[in-house]
Amino acid sequence: MTLASASPRRQALLRALWIEFRSVPSLADEAGPLPDDGARRAEALALRKATEVATRVGEGLVLGADTIVECNGRLLGKPRDRNEARRFLRLLSGRSHRVVTALALVEAGGSRTVTGQEVTEVAVRPLMTEEIDAYVATDEPLDKAGGYAIQGVGGAFIEGVKGSFTNVVGLPLGRLRALLLRFGIDPLSRERWTDSARGQRAVGSSSRVADR
Repeated sequence: MTLASASPRRQALLRALWIEFRSVPSLADEAGPLPDDGARRAEALALRKATEVATRVGEGLVLGADTIVECNGRLLGKPRDRNEARRFLRLLSGRSHRVVTALALVEAGGSRTVTGQEVTEVAVRPLMTEEIDAYVATDEPLDKAGGYAIQGVGGAFIEGVKGSFTNVVGLPLGRLRALLLRFGIDPLSRERWTDSARGQRAVGSSSRVADR
């Protein structure tokens, strides 16, 4: 499989399923005409990314993903700078918002394409200005949809999550498996887990030493 993204978070989540993949960041233009609706916009962008990469890799499945945050009638992507990150966090403070991640699987060199979406509701506790400023100073919010990372320091701002946690991180694993099943691929099949576990045991000790 090819992941049409350079996101380390999506790569880490994909590895959790023990799926072999390579990362080929999309060169698709994300500024072109897009639907106003958040879910449809995310799906259009995910498909655009996967389709662009599919034209370059030639064969195999290509996975595209796009995450967007909806709060109080506004669509929040990645903040352009620290000031916009502050504005995003002030908007999210004390409110619930929706995180929508759309996925697109495109068969490079073929004709099959499937898409899907996952929606998660996230509640943020009221935030003090000093908290927002300190968090933005870490630069963690700058490459995250909505301006926060639930799996990072930003997780301290979260009061509750209703739905898929991995969706908020950027790659809903349950939804991804459902889409892969439509191509006859089950990452949770006994054979795949057995083979992957053997590979993990074979390289486990040397990998741990190298990581340290």
